[in-house]
Amino acid sequence: MQITPDELIILQWGGLRLNATIVFTWIVMALLAGGARLVTARLSDDEAPSRWQNLLEVLVNGMRDQIRESSQHDPGRYLPFVGTLFLFIAVSNSLAIVPGFLSPTGSLSTTTALALCVLVAVPVYSIVGSGFGGWLRTWLQPSWLMLPFNIVGEFTRTVALAIRLYGNVMSGTLLAGLLIGIIPFFFPTLMQLLGLLTGLIQAYIFAVLAMVYIAAAAGTPGDRSGKPE
Repeated sequence: MQITPDELIILQWGGLRLNATIVFTWIVMALLAGGARLVTARLSDDEAPSRWQNLLEVLVNGMRDQIRESSQHDPGRYLPFVGTLFLFIAVSNSLAIVPGFLSPTGSLSTTTALALCVLVAVPVYSIVGSGFGGWLRTWLQPSWLMLPFNIVGEFTRTVALAIRLYGNVMSGTLLAGLLIGIIPFFFPTLMQLLGLLTGLIQAYIFAVLAMVYIAAAAGTPGDRSGKPE
């Protein structure tokens, strides 16, 4: 049984290897891009929009409400980044119920890349919201003596983000394989449903944590503009 998609080599040419992690990541990105194109191609202001438009509006409004609740900021600035994180992880984890599909989030390289995106996004959003000087001051809070601890904390939470997502996805795959080996008729369906629920929860947790980190670095809305957004 393959624990991580990194172990499955699809194509090898010389020293270059194309593993399942890369292939399935491309598949998820293509599905997201194609789905977004199809759903948004016929948006309308009619009183009776299509079912797909209703689903899209519910999803976007739900993410906006969650971002606003988590950060106390206007969600418009953060929705593209945080929403993309959530959708990518959610779709990757959900497709794991498809026979033969190996979720790219079951690879430590993928979860590390996602965590690094958050690591870069935190100072970017902080600088955009508070300016370069305001971002530097966040490293000295509550005292300049905390600077080395704040630096270490920034990197350790990035590691924690990557390992948490990878560990949960990998452990779910391992557990499913063990149970299927014991009782191959009943547990496949049960574990697929449980894996789908767990995958969606992990996507939600990752996106919320990313938003909390960004909001903490950006400060309160009043800190930036003197008035709520």
